[in-house]
Amino acid sequence: MDKKDFNEGLLGFLDASPTPFHATRNMSMMFENAGFIKLNEEQKWELEEGAKYYVTRNDSSVIAFTYPRDAKDYTMVGAHTDSPNLKLKPNPVIKEHGTVKLGVETYGSPLLNPWFDRDLSLAGRVSYLNSEGKIKDVLIDAKKPLAIISSLAIHLDDKANKERSVNNQTDICPILTTSDDFDFDDFLKWQLSKIDILDVKELYASELSFYDTQKASFVGLSDDFIASARLDNLLSCYVGMLSICSLDAHSPMLFIASDHEEVGSESTSGASGSFLENTLRRMFPDYDEYMHMIRTSTMISADNAHAIHPNFPSKHDSNHAPHVNKGSVIKVNANQRYASNSKTISRFMNVASELNEPIQQFVTRSDIGCGSTIGPLTATRLGIETLDVGLPTFAMHSIRELAGSDDAHSLYKIILGFNK
Repeated sequence: MDKKDFNEGLLGFLDASPTPFHATRNMSMMFENAGFIKLNEEQKWELEEGAKYYVTRNDSSVIAFTYPRDAKDYTMVGAHTDSPNLKLKPNPVIKEHGTVKLGVETYGSPLLNPWFDRDLSLAGRVSYLNSEGKIKDVLIDAKKPLAIISSLAIHLDDKANKERSVNNQTDICPILTTSDDFDFDDFLKWQLSKIDILDVKELYASELSFYDTQKASFVGLSDDFIASARLDNLLSCYVGMLSICSLDAHSPMLFIASDHEEVGSESTSGASGSFLENTLRRMFPDYDEYMHMIRTSTMISADNAHAIHPNFPSKHDSNHAPHVNKGSVIKVNANQRYASNSKTISRFMNVASELNEPIQQFVTRSDIGCGSTIGPLTATRLGIETLDVGLPTFAMHSIRELAGSDDAHSLYKIILGFNK
């Protein structure tokens, strides 16, 4: 796939995936179209050599794998489906001062100031009791701008451009309407009716998030950049998804996109949970075969990397400061916040060199804390050799992030090179 088609598909994927649930559904549809067979964790698996499979958990995490059976040196790619955002509280409606607001919690560590004065919509999963007495789950996406977090005018806050802080409880409640008769259950039923769900006997729980309605786009004199919400980490999800869909069933590859990385991965569908290990053990029920696969395979943990910001260059170690559109980034940390080691780094460098694809290295400043990824979690749980890589990004955790238009396609080609 050439870079133009790759990036056009990326923009569409970003726009269609406002939540981890939607991202997982979209990837599942892509796997279906590429000939992958859906598995259910609750059922017995009868895997056939030469086939391709995928399985989901919690509607928000997905694993896809080929099954050549005799080839056990798998290339695995791991990413995460979640991004920092504002999640709706269970009883969200706040009616005061002539408006209706919705109470939210911050999920992960969002950069909050950019959320102000943006056109926001709402999407996620809703559970309800139908007329037959069965609990059903469904995804909704309002799509249209529904709410806004309006800034306080500078006339009323003369320190706004100097020391503005944001209170998570009081300052970021999106304003929805001025209609006093607004009822949240009626709103949800209206959203369900738009997707032809009319047999709602009772609404139960929901997991809904606000998102920016501005579409992903190219930015720059020569379309140098891609600007979008949720680049961290749908960018890596897209790379991993297309990589495994581009291979035939005889190339040993596995792709996993896990939920809840932004809050520590400790959930049934997070990287600290059992999803990947459970799947691998079912693929290789013989323990010796399983261990042989683990010790001959490589996990590429793909997450975004901090590009050196041209306005804040002092925030980087000058010898390890990745540039946008200069290639994939190998992430290294002496304290194992990243799982890269000399063996996995060397293999990645070798494949990139053979393909003439550029690579860079990132080490955080020694006086600045280092974030982590699913890489160390996976390496610890499974004992698999792991590499942490990323794509250079500005404004990580903002409502609108910025990445290069060259780098994701380059990583895609490198991952494919692991299977040649």
